[in-house]
Amino acid sequence: MAVPGKKASKQFSSSRASLASDEDHQIYCQPCDEEGTRLPAHGYCTDCKEHLCKTCFTAHKKHRLSKHHKLLDATSMPKVLQQPSTSIHTGLSDDLTTPCCKHSQEIIKFYCNDHKNLLCSVCVTLEHQPTSCKVDYIPDISGYIIDSKEYQIILKALNTTFDHYQQMVEDAKEMTGKSNRSLKDALEDIKKFRKEINQRLDELERQVVHVVKVTEQENNSNITSVETSCEEVTKSLKRSSEKIKQLNTSTQANTLFMELKIAEKMMEDVEKTALHLSTYDVKEHNFQANKTILTKLITERSLGTLTQKTLNKECQPIQIKTRQSSNEGKICVKTSKDKYRCCITGMTLLTPDLLIITDCNNNAVKMVDTSSQSVSDQLQLDDEPWDITTVTSTELAVTLPDKQTIQFISISSNKLKKRHTVKVDGKCYGISCYQGKLVVSFNNPAKLQILDMNGTILSTIDGKNIFKHPLSITSNRSSIYVSDWAMKTVTKLNWQGDVVGSYRGMSYPTRMSLSDDGNIFVCDWERNVIEEISEDCSTGKVVLENLNNPYTVCWCGETKKLYYSCRSLNEKIDNFLYINEMS
Repeated sequence: MAVPGKKASKQFSSSRASLASDEDHQIYCQPCDEEGTRLPAHGYCTDCKEHLCKTCFTAHKKHRLSKHHKLLDATSMPKVLQQPSTSIHTGLSDDLTTPCCKHSQEIIKFYCNDHKNLLCSVCVTLEHQPTSCKVDYIPDISGYIIDSKEYQIILKALNTTFDHYQQMVEDAKEMTGKSNRSLKDALEDIKKFRKEINQRLDELERQVVHVVKVTEQENNSNITSVETSCEEVTKSLKRSSEKIKQLNTSTQANTLFMELKIAEKMMEDVEKTALHLSTYDVKEHNFQANKTILTKLITERSLGTLTQKTLNKECQPIQIKTRQSSNEGKICVKTSKDKYRCCITGMTLLTPDLLIITDCNNNAVKMVDTSSQSVSDQLQLDDEPWDITTVTSTELAVTLPDKQTIQFISISSNKLKKRHTVKVDGKCYGISCYQGKLVVSFNNPAKLQILDMNGTILSTIDGKNIFKHPLSITSNRSSIYVSDWAMKTVTKLNWQGDVVGSYRGMSYPTRMSLSDDGNIFVCDWERNVIEEISEDCSTGKVVLENLNNPYTVCWCGETKKLYYSCRSLNEKIDNFLYINEMS
């Protein structure tokens, strides 16, 4: 016989699967027995269908999940095991058979009202203890659920959601079919357009070919006329020469005299004919192509534009999530080298701890250490800088409008140093760099240019009917954003120069900065606010208000901080960078 509290032997454990029938046979606590500890049974739970030792019996009456169970003491409990204690389904209702997704050997039999989770006993023990969660035993609370209001509501919601997704599939099929048909129509239009171009080129070719053929016919007619005239003259000359020779041989002096005079007169006429024939105009021809057509074909970026119109039903504009902001303070950027009030017109983030700003009043580019909240270096330029962009982790590009120049600046050992310059063909203001390409804005005339790092113009975007004064530019992989204070717009273009979006809810938009979720922060200088505009420029929302003429803004995605400067003509305001933490 085993000693209570000692580990059961494997031989005994393997033999206990058979149910005992002898009333005098010792019954042990089944929960403890499963853990390998043999303790005599002190009672029995009719709900769990388990024999319990004195400790488990007492705990069973106190535990929130089992205190309502019906317990039998030692005199009333069954004197034989009711089922093998090794079963993982001990004490479960017949329909509680769903395994726990976290603990595959356990069955779900509890529900946490606070976390709305279905639980097994291990989940309750480890994560949802009754002292912190309201946990119920499912058989205790499930009696009302048949044909209940909750049953009706959830069933209706399931059916509604099912119908909604079925409709989504049908709508998607319908819209995709319509889109594919529109693409097929577009291809037919492209072929038709190409045919029209070919027909026009054929017509222009026929015109030139006609001129060539007419000229060739004239040449052939003229040469025939010359050949005929020359043949008649040569025959007359030959007859006269032979007759003169004959008369001279036959010593017919009178006739020879007359024939010589006739020949002399004929020579005068022949000379006139020769003079006339010598004026025959013969030209060599060369074809000079109409290079306007060729240039137009070369400079055009596409055969046409494939315009798009959304087919989404009940399409809603992209909504901007609500942001909470808290003022973190300000950084003074006025230095001993400065003669005038600061005027920060450009700002770019090099690292979360380093901001590079342009101060046009003091002809300076400044490095601002946001950790120490001070200007760590300052580079003086020959002229007023306007905007600035990060080219690489160690290189910047700054626009100098009055010099019509882009100044490149390097950074080494936290020091700013002037490098080479690139000349541009106008007053350059806004600048942005993405993957080795510079986008630059110009006024008078308003336009954008995309340049390589050597200043070679890759393409030009005419600002006619789009811009008047494109002040600031920012760009990413797919888009270019331009703010225009005269048009009161923020315009979105693709890299081919096509306008794909426009936001018109501002009074005087100035500098911009892209956020990490694709939205755009924009200073509205006149309204004293900073707005966040959605990626597609369809909606906007004020995130900071009651400012002092905000002019330049820069977003740090890593620290969730928004830096901005003001242009209020007040030295106590303009000499600082302001910091707001956004969440």
